[in-house]
Amino acid sequence: MRAIAYDRHGRAGQVLRLSERPAPAAPAAGQVRVRVLSRPVHPGDLAGVEGFPGAPRQRFATPRIPGLEGMGVVETVGDGVRELRAGQRVAFFPVPGAWSELVTAPADLVVPVPEDVGDETAALMLVNPLTLLSLLRAVEDAQHGQAGPVVQTAAGSSVGKLVSAAALRHGIPLVNLVRSATGAQALRQRFPGLPTVSTADADWRTQVKDATGGRGAQVVLDAVGGSLTGELAGLLADGGTLIAYGQLGSGSTPLESLALTPRALTVRGTSVLQWMTTRTPGERAEDVAFAARLAATAPELFEVAAGYDLADFAKAVDHVRRPGKSGTVLLTSPAP
Repeated sequence: MRAIAYDRHGRAGQVLRLSERPAPAAPAAGQVRVRVLSRPVHPGDLAGVEGFPGAPRQRFATPRIPGLEGMGVVETVGDGVRELRAGQRVAFFPVPGAWSELVTAPADLVVPVPEDVGDETAALMLVNPLTLLSLLRAVEDAQHGQAGPVVQTAAGSSVGKLVSAAALRHGIPLVNLVRSATGAQALRQRFPGLPTVSTADADWRTQVKDATGGRGAQVVLDAVGGSLTGELAGLLADGGTLIAYGQLGSGSTPLESLALTPRALTVRGTSVLQWMTTRTPGERAEDVAFAARLAATAPELFEVAAGYDLADFAKAVDHVRRPGKSGTVLLTSPAP
């Protein structure tokens, strides 16, 4: 089978390699083997390859295969697996090694794809909706029962658009931040009921303050981080919360510069990777059912920027970083 792997942290385009590797072992009891047809390139996947900010870069004796999410077709099932069968289309998360053509996974992490959901949508069916749910829960916790303005960065991203759709559905007073005037205009057309501000405007901070009624944001959802964090903390009302869930930006912000104590601010992080440990099996099943319903009823929220064969992974990585990209980049394999 083909697989993309790396043996040290570094720029993805430099350390990733495509090679032929042995197929994984046959599924044991409670497992299935999936032939992967499509998998997204998430920013978190690239962060894992390149090393997370503040963590030491490492070399690995055994090459690692990136990716935790994908869709494909069940090839074989192990003993005791009743809900899945050979030939069935499925999505999976979190299953390490998704950037290969075959994965062996616990059956409880593999989800049947609804018949009316296309392959591209199915490849994105889990991580982004589950991230949305984790962000909505984090906002609810931060608000302490008193709803107030919420600001989000990277509002034009795949997750950002899900947050916007949820805000309109649930009446959340959301203000969107994007990097460019072009991106702001596109998002205003997509979600005309939500104010959108471009950080390229000299007065963007004033625009955000006005959009929050002059009182500042109660919560900021931040996928950017880096040097922007200080600016975002300045948008919060006293007692507000900044929720970090990504590191798309560059630079850094010293913690002592945020005036956390005198302004009673809270900074916390959240990650979809916590979903497995913080949700009970029943709660996870409800979350997955929500993700499947969303994929079936609102496929337009699962936008694909482009698809690239595994052999063209370098082009896919470049596309992920392309300014103005809209949607998620997929790595694909031919169907058997």
